This record gives sequence, C-alpha cells and structure tokens, in this order.
Amino acid sequence: MNLDPIPTDQLQFRLPPTFDDVEQERRHRQERLVAALRLFGRFGFEEGVAGHITARDPEHPDHFWVNPFGMSFKHIKVSDLILVNHEGQVVHGRYHVNQAAFAIHSMIHQARPDAVAAAHSHSVYGKALSSLGVPLEPLTQDACAFYEDHGLFDDYTGVVLETEEGRRIARALGSHKAVILRNHGLLTVGDSVDAAAWWFITMERSCQAPAAGQGGGPDGAHRARAGQAHPRADRQRPGRLDQLPAAVRPDRPLRHRPVRLERPRHRSCVQCMHAGACSVSQARASYHRGDLPAARLPGRGPVRARGRCHGSPREPR
Repeated sequence: MNLDPIPTDQLQFRLPPTFDDVEQERRHRQERLVAALRLFGRFGFEEGVAGHITARDPEHPDHFWVNPFGMSFKHIKVSDLILVNHEGQVVHGRYHVNQAAFAIHSMIHQARPDAVAAAHSHSVYGKALSSLGVPLEPLTQDACAFYEDHGLFDDYTGVVLETEEGRRIARALGSHKAVILRNHGLLTVGDSVDAAAWWFITMERSCQAPAAGQGGGPDGAHRARAGQAHPRADRQRPGRLDQLPAAVRPDRPLRHRPVRLERPRHRSCVQCMHAGACSVSQARASYHRGDLPAARLPGRGPVRARGRCHGSPREPR
C-alpha cells in the first residue's frame, strides 16, 4: 500500500447532483423531501397536524411540493406528496393541503426566488425560544451559524391562515436563512431541501443547548458569548446535508422496533408481578431483600421468604 500523501487538488467534496432532465430533478427533490420529513418525525418535531416542509418544483417555480395535511411525518412516501399552486389549490395528489403551510410557504417562495425549500415545525426548544421574543444568541459554535443571519417575527396573531401574515413573515425573514416566529416556532430556508432541513435541525439543537446548560449549572451562571469576530466567521460554514442517513428509506414508512415488556416466566411468580408491570429480575431482587413470599425464581427451586409481597393483597402462606 502506498502511503504517500495525496495532493489536495485530487481530493473531492461530495456535492449535490446536477440534472439535465427535469423529471429526474423533480424525483430527486421529492425523495429528499420525504427523507427530510422522516428525519423530522424521528427527531420528534411533529406536533399533531402542525409542521411542513416545502420544495419548489423545478419545472414550475410557482408551484411547490409539500407533505399532506394530517399525515404523520414518519409514514410519508413520495406518492403521498401533493403539488400546490400559488393560489393554494392542489394540482397533483389526493390529499388536502394544510392552509397554514400555503399561507406561509407560498409567500416565502414568492419573496425568495433563491429558496428552493422551506422547513417549519413546532419543535419543543424552538417554541421555548420563540416564547421569549428574543433572537438566538451565539452561545455555542453551532449557534454562530445564525449570528446576524436570522430574523424575528414578533407579531403573533394565532394560526396563520391569511397570506398577508405570510407576507409579513417573509419580510421578517428577509435575506436570512431562518426566522423565529414569536410564540410559534422556527422556520428555515435553503437552496436545497437538505439545506433547509439541516438549518432547522441545527437551529433546534442550538436552542436546546442553552436550556440544558442553564438547567445543569448554578443559579446566575455566566453565559459566555463567542467573540464578535468568531460568530461572523463560523456562520460561513457549509449549510447542507449532501446525503441524509441511509437508514431513512423514502420509499416506505419507517418501522420502529416494538418495545417488548418482560413478563413473569413462572406461574408462581404472578402474585408478585403487579399485573405484569414487574420483571423477573425485579422479582429476584425482591427475594434477596426478603420481600418475596413463596415463589419460584428463574433457575431456582421453590423458595419461601419472610414478609409480604408488595402489591399482593394476600399474606404469604
């Protein structure tokens, strides 16, 4: 094996693919949109029917693809996506569109021709920060990516159903990559679906980090801001995921492994199992503490201990 250093001009970066065929580009955006929605579902960003990610159609720039109303992020497939025009009408697909998604995203796509995708959901830490009505401070290196590059929409009026409020949100976003919607949550945009999803994920985590630090530190602990020069430099980092995790399959719903509760393996242990809530290992511990009456433990013969079984209405025989 040759161990000579490879010249840097021969090394490559993974970049988003380019397409000569619009159908292939459309399919690629749809698959990335579904994968991003699956990630949002896995990270717990969905809240009921709220939350949506949109992707501009490559052939019809005034139309965008979006997840259908009322469908879990974890179950969406490419065939479930709907195409919506600039008037909020579904022109492709068989499901309804979330009117809030149309009111917000249509105005953002109209005001930002450079934005291929936009992501918004009611994530926990994003909502927590939005309730304070303050911008995200550059307290961590990752948060520096948003330093002087995100807006604040401080005019909450309830569920967004009118396009006029969508225009005000677009003005608050401006030329930034993200905007904090007061008492609402986060919204990010990008020049690809991957970029918009990545900015949302890292912004949500940047909102979580100060909350975790304040919860674990002493009262009145000093929060050290990154220097004025460092946030501006750190925000220039690349902002797109060139490849979402391979475990996310856009062609079928995610299948989570079911949680199996361990139940008693011997009939004589049932009286101390509290309707199956305890495990056999807990029964073994109860026996060693002397709390378990007559029972048969795994790998042991019948035993008898003093005392009463917790949760059992009967005295030991």
